[in-house]
Amino acid sequence: MKQNFFEISDKIYEYDRKALELCKQRFQEIDEVTEYNQTKMLSAFIKNGVSEAHFSGSTGYGYGDRGRDTLDKVFADAVGAESAIIRHNFVCGTHALTVALFGMLRPGDTMLCVTGRPYDTLVGVIGIDEITDGSLREYGINYEQVDLIDGEVDLDGIANALKSKHYKMAYIQRSCGYAVRRPLNICDIEKIAEIVKSISPETIVMVDNCYGEFVEYDEPLTHGADIMAGSLIKNPGGGIAPTGGYIAGKTKLVEQCANRLTVPGIGGEVGASLGTNRELYMGIFNAPHVVGEALKTAVYAAALLEVMGYETYPKYNAKRADIIQTVTLGDPQKVIDFCCGMQSGSPVDSYVVPEPWAMPGYNCDVIMAAGAFTLGASIELSCDAPLREPYAVYMQGGLNFHSARMGILLAVQSMNK
Repeated sequence: MKQNFFEISDKIYEYDRKALELCKQRFQEIDEVTEYNQTKMLSAFIKNGVSEAHFSGSTGYGYGDRGRDTLDKVFADAVGAESAIIRHNFVCGTHALTVALFGMLRPGDTMLCVTGRPYDTLVGVIGIDEITDGSLREYGINYEQVDLIDGEVDLDGIANALKSKHYKMAYIQRSCGYAVRRPLNICDIEKIAEIVKSISPETIVMVDNCYGEFVEYDEPLTHGADIMAGSLIKNPGGGIAPTGGYIAGKTKLVEQCANRLTVPGIGGEVGASLGTNRELYMGIFNAPHVVGEALKTAVYAAALLEVMGYETYPKYNAKRADIIQTVTLGDPQKVIDFCCGMQSGSPVDSYVVPEPWAMPGYNCDVIMAAGAFTLGASIELSCDAPLREPYAVYMQGGLNFHSARMGILLAVQSMNK
C-alpha cells in the first residue's frame, strides 16, 4: 500500500515501482545467503555456550573476562578463523587495519598492495606520499603496489612482483573505496592467495574486509587469506555495536596484532570490556540479517537510478561482494542535493543539512549524509562523496530495507528538484 507520508511525487513512485519489479530475483538470492550466514552465526553462539553471564562487564585490567574471550571464539567460528580479537577500543576500521599492519610488519619488511592505491585514510598510515609522523615508512617499512588494469586486479603483475623479490605481506583491499571499480569477491581473493602462496608461501595474505562481511556464503579466511580486519560499525556490528573493530585469522598472527594493541607478552589477555559485551554479542548475532537488508537497499538503489538513466556500479543484477553502491551523477550540485535528500530521510538528525568540508585524511572536500543512531555507522543508511571527478556518490547500509528505501526516494526527489 502506498503511504505518501513524505509527499513523494507520482513520477518518482513510478520509477520506484519499476525498480522493485526488477529486484525480485536478486532479493530472493540475497535472502538465501542471509539465511545461511544467520544459521552459521547461531551455530557459533550455541557451540560456545553463550549465556547471560557472558554479558557482564569487567573493569581495570580485565583479566579473566569470560565474556570478552568467548566473544572472540564466537566471532572466529563465524568467520572461519583460528583466532580473533574483537574489541570496543578499536576506534575505527582504519585503526584495526593499522594495528594489524604494525603488529605483523617489522623494519626492513616490504608490503605489497595488490589492489592498487589503498583507501585514503591508509595513505598516511603507510606513508605513501611522504614520511608522515608515526607511519610505517618512518619505521623503515617499505611499500609497493601493483596497479589495477581497467579496474581489475593484475594477476600477472602480482606474480611478476613476487618473483622479483620477497614481500612480507600481500595486502588486499576488498572494497572499492573511492575508486569506481568492482569490489573483490571470494573467488577473486582465492585466486590472489593461490598466486601468492605458490610463489612465496611465507608471504602473509591480509585482507581489508571492510564492507564485505557476510555478503557471501564464505569469508576470505576459508579461501586462502591468513588474516583480515574490519570495523564493528560496518557489517559485523549489525547496527547495534556502538564502536569497535576486529582482527581475525591464524593464531600466531592474531597474537602479534594483540601484542601491538596492548603490550608484548600480554596481548589479548587484558582489556576491560566496561559493560559493552551485551551490545557486541547482539551486534554480531544480528549482523548477517542486517547485511542482507543493506544488500537489498544497494540493489534497489542501483535499479532505481538505472531506471532514471544514471550510471551505477555495480549494476542492480550484478553479483555483490560488498554493501557499497556507487552512482555517478556527474555534477557537484547533484551530489550535494542527493546527500541532503538522504539526510532528510534519516531517523536521526533528519533536519540537518550536510555540507562539503575538508575532512581529515582526505585530499578534497567530502560531503556525508548519515543520520545514524551510532555516529559514522556505515551499516546504517549513509551516503558520502568526495567533491571531485567523476562526481559519484557512495551509498551503503540500511538497518531495514523499508526505511532505507524511503531515504533513497527522498534523495532522488531532492536531486530532481
